[in-house]
Amino acid sequence: QVQLVESGGGLVQAGGSLRLSCAASGRTFSNYAVGWFRQAPGKEREFVAAIRGSGVSTYYADSVKGRFTISRDNAKNTVYLQMNSLKPEDTADYSCAAVLGVTSPISTYYIRPRTYDYWGQGTQVTVSS
Repeated sequence: QVQLVESGGGLVQAGGSLRLSCAASGRTFSNYAVGWFRQAPGKEREFVAAIRGSGVSTYYADSVKGRFTISRDNAKNTVYLQMNSLKPEDTADYSCAAVLGVTSPISTYYIRPRTYDYWGQGTQVTVSS
């Protein structure tokens, strides 16, 4: 069992930055791939970024590429999502999710919400124009 807790959300003006954290407990965290997803009111859950357990491989949605950076510190059992140049359309509830890592391509396997076994409760990000 893996427990995930997100933090770092809040209200920020367009062009600003936020760093989200996803703190994990329960198992050897470095064995788990982690993804960030977001969901805006009335919209489907959307993939944002993913990172393998080693931290070597990452993948981003086109909508955030070049603005967001996913990273992890396995010694602290934490994954981060640094969000820069935020836009109003980034407003959503952001959740992290974890799954025991496999060798499947990150660009296909880890972008699907159903891939993941464990989810956090989410943290709200609101970007004002």
